[in-house]
Amino acid sequence: MDERVAACQDLLNMINGDKNFLAKVIIGDESWCSVYDPETKCQSSEWVGEHSPRPKKLRFQKSRVKTMLIVFFDSQGIVHKEFMQEGCTVNAKYYKGVLDHLISRIRHVRPTLYRTRDFFLLHDNAPAHSAAKIRQFLTQKQVATLNHILYSPDLSPPNYFLFSKVKLQPKSTRFDSIEEIQKAVTDQLNKIPAEDFSNAMKKLGTCANLCITSNGSYFE
Repeated sequence: MDERVAACQDLLNMINGDKNFLAKVIIGDESWCSVYDPETKCQSSEWVGEHSPRPKKLRFQKSRVKTMLIVFFDSQGIVHKEFMQEGCTVNAKYYKGVLDHLISRIRHVRPTLYRTRDFFLLHDNAPAHSAAKIRQFLTQKQVATLNHILYSPDLSPPNYFLFSKVKLQPKSTRFDSIEEIQKAVTDQLNKIPAEDFSNAMKKLGTCANLCITSNGSYFE
């Protein structure tokens, strides 16, 4: 909890020291997307009469056929996204290739940030992300990184914002192939308004404040 408070205080210091700071943060993360993902409890609820028997529900498990979404975004929208190639694993070598793609995309969609290198990458401390090879690569590319707060989904925009939006609509839909689920996920990403990305980044500062005032406790 002390580490959460300290990291949040550092983040707030940067936000308070530069009014444009949050516009310079690019956040990246990965998540599995299943070909079949059961409905949430809210989605599967049904209205019935007061004395009607409760509807029977079949229990389904997520499909073992799945694809991993790797995505980076900022306050304006998606900067780069790709799906992990079949048969691969996101290790340091693979992630270095992803970061290469990301930097190329930044050059095209955020040319000012690319030219000045005045941006910060925020990704978690997964072994593939924190490997010496990756740190060396980012240093060579003059990409600054922010301190990620361990075990803190409540302070992570991909968790409290992006992935819930991407996965909510396709739930309970059965797809025939990996390509179909990738298309559905891409369609969902494209539907998210730019304003939602801006609000999600602003919420990062709000969440940091909540963490500090609650002495590092977790919150919804």
